Amino acid sequence: MRTGTFQEDFFHDTQVIPGLLTSTGAGDISERVFSNVDMVDLDAYDKVVAFLSGGKDSVSMILKLIDAGIDLSKVEAWHHSVDGRESDGNFMDWPCVEDYCVKLCEALGIPVYFSWLKGGFKGEMLKENAISQPHIIETPTGIKVLERNAKSSKKATRLMFPQQSASLATRWCSSALKIDVARRGLSNQDRFNHSNILVISGERREESANRAKYYQLEPHRSDARVAKRTQRHIDHWRPVLNWSEADVWTSMEKHGILAPVPYRLGLGRSSCQFCIFSSDRIWATMRHYFPTRFQEIADLENRFGVTINRSKLSVSQLADNAKPIEVDDPSALAQAMSTEYTLPIFADSDNPWFEPMGAFSSESCGSY
Repeated sequence: MRTGTFQEDFFHDTQVIPGLLTSTGAGDISERVFSNVDMVDLDAYDKVVAFLSGGKDSVSMILKLIDAGIDLSKVEAWHHSVDGRESDGNFMDWPCVEDYCVKLCEALGIPVYFSWLKGGFKGEMLKENAISQPHIIETPTGIKVLERNAKSSKKATRLMFPQQSASLATRWCSSALKIDVARRGLSNQDRFNHSNILVISGERREESANRAKYYQLEPHRSDARVAKRTQRHIDHWRPVLNWSEADVWTSMEKHGILAPVPYRLGLGRSSCQFCIFSSDRIWATMRHYFPTRFQEIADLENRFGVTINRSKLSVSQLADNAKPIEVDDPSALAQAMSTEYTLPIFADSDNPWFEPMGAFSSESCGSY
C-alpha cells in the first residue's frame, strides 16, 4: 500500500505515471492510484467521458482537454438528471441546466447524453419499504433501462432529505442520483468493452478538506480491465483538481464562455438549485425568488420531522436568519426558471465576458 507523505507521493506520481496509463495488470489497487497527475496521455484512451454538471469546474475540465489538443471526436459529455424525467418540472435542480448542457456541447462540438434514476430525487426520497427504481441511460443508439434485481435488492425506506455528511450513505443524493447512475451506465454498455476509457470529473482540492484528499488519477468504480469477457479499462481523472477558482475563471474567460446562471445570481457553486449544503443566505435567496418550490421543500421537511441542516433548524428558520442576495441580473433570473436555455454561451461584441457576482463567493451552496 502507499505509505509515503503527500510530497513523496507527488514525486512518485509524476515519475511513474506515464508508464502505467495503459497497464492491464491486476496488481494491488493501491499501486494504481496517484495523488497528482495534472496531465495524462490522452492518446492512450479510445474514449473520454466527461461528467458535466453544468458548473464552472466541469466546463473548465473540458476546456483543459481542448487546450491539450484532444481529438474532440473521442469526447462525450454525460449529465446526470437529478430530478429524473418522469415528473412535471423540477424539484431540486435548476430547470435550465439540462438545456444549458445541450447548448454548451453543441457549441463545443461534442455529444451529450443524459442519465437518471427513474423518479429522480423526489421519487427516491419518498421510497417506503421498496427497492430503488431502475436507472435510465441515454446512449448513442437509444435509451437503456437498467432494471434492479428484485431478488438481491433490499427494500428500504428513506422519507427524509439527504443529510449533510461526507458519507455517501447519509448524503445519498450524490450516490443514488449520480455515482451509481454513472457506474451502471459505464458497465452496461458493450461499446466500452475491450477499450481504454478515461472518465473525468471537475472536483477541486481548494473546495474542501475532504476533496483535498482526493486522488487525481485512479481506476473508476466500473473498471474491469482484468475481466476476460469485458477487459474494460476505465481510469478516473480529475483534470482541475489542483486548480484554484481563479484558474477556472481565467480559463472560462480565455475561451470566452460566459458564466452559467447560478453564478450570475450570486451563488458561489453551481450545484442543485436547492442544495442541502446551502447557507442561510442561499436559503433566504431561494425563498425570496422561488417561493413555491422553496415551500414544497419546507413542507416535506416538516412532514418527515427531520431537518436537512445538522443544526436541526428547518429551511424556513435558516432563511429567517439572513437577507436574500440582491440579484441585479434580471435576464439570468428569468433564465433560471426556464427549461429552454436562451442566453448566449459565448461572449461576443454584444455580450462581453464578465466576472459574475458569485465568483469567489463565500456562501456555501454545494456539496463538499
